[in-house]
Amino acid sequence: MYAIVGGGLAGFTTYATLRHAGIEAAEIAVFDNDPDPVARWRPRVAAIRQTEMRSESDGHCSARSFPGLAVREARRRRTVGPLLRSVCDRYRPSVVEFLDHVEELRARTSWDASFQPFEISRVAAVPGGFELDGRGVFQHVVLATGHPGLALPHGVLGDRRAVHAYEPHDYTGSVAIVGAGMAAATEWRNALASGANVVSIRRREPLRRPLNVERQFFAKRGLRMFHGAEPNWRAELLTSFSAPSYPPGRAWDEPIERATAEGRFRVASDWRETEQVICATGFKRGYREDQLLRRLVDDHGLDTVERWVVLEPDAGVGRLCDASRTLAIAGVAAQWAYPAADTLAGMKYVARRFLARSRRCRTR
Repeated sequence: MYAIVGGGLAGFTTYATLRHAGIEAAEIAVFDNDPDPVARWRPRVAAIRQTEMRSESDGHCSARSFPGLAVREARRRRTVGPLLRSVCDRYRPSVVEFLDHVEELRARTSWDASFQPFEISRVAAVPGGFELDGRGVFQHVVLATGHPGLALPHGVLGDRRAVHAYEPHDYTGSVAIVGAGMAAATEWRNALASGANVVSIRRREPLRRPLNVERQFFAKRGLRMFHGAEPNWRAELLTSFSAPSYPPGRAWDEPIERATAEGRFRVASDWRETEQVICATGFKRGYREDQLLRRLVDDHGLDTVERWVVLEPDAGVGRLCDASRTLAIAGVAAQWAYPAADTLAGMKYVARRFLARSRRCRTR
């Protein structure tokens, strides 16, 4: 039996991969509080008014990379435009396109038949598998618990003007936006479009790159170098990928340049004079912020480096995997195995290797 702890996009992608491989829905248990795979993702995207995905055509939850969302859109709209943009790495699926894809895949894979409304808080290694909070023993388990919560700067705690960018909000006449990454850049545009004066609160200048992680670490050669590197260097590299960034391009630059010339956009060090503070500061980071992962590490004495659980290249928890059982971590907490583990490409990377490892157990 398989168990997926966490029903967000990483868990959903793992489930789709298992089902594509011929594993029946009855053989898989998915544990979470909400049966909707995008229950947490959808409102966050809606809060920042995001309309396009940062990923490319293969940024979807299906087991196979091809055909991707560009092919799906081209067929639906009867145009080759999405395919041509995809060839040039300029295709960005719309959020609506992605959400429709998730709904279709959810129905096709019988996701709801495997879903169990229960929040797992502890995983215990036992002979032949893993015991999950009294819900049974499962031979193969993947932990896909997602981001451990929204991060707020200490200085805004208790400030009634403050709201996180990923929470529902409108815009007042003068807005301070804390942060300099993708969410912050999106909020600059949103607030300016609403007519607000915007103050950007940032500790450093953002990088301009299409993706958070350098492309070489999506490929086999880059991953081999990463997996063979000294642990402290790997931790430093992963830390560098969390630096604020957003894509290059006139669509991002022109609104800022125009508003700067009009005196409606400036960079400052504090937000005291503004009516509203929007914290585009992302999520809490590290396994210690996740109750289940923290307990797993403490209960089983797992190896860690800074805020990461040490994983094998296939995202397996080496100390707890053997010839009879498999335990893997997916999503953002799997960055030690795949630097872009919180992307859809990273979720598929882990899902495929979790499947392969579990099959080796089954055939021994």
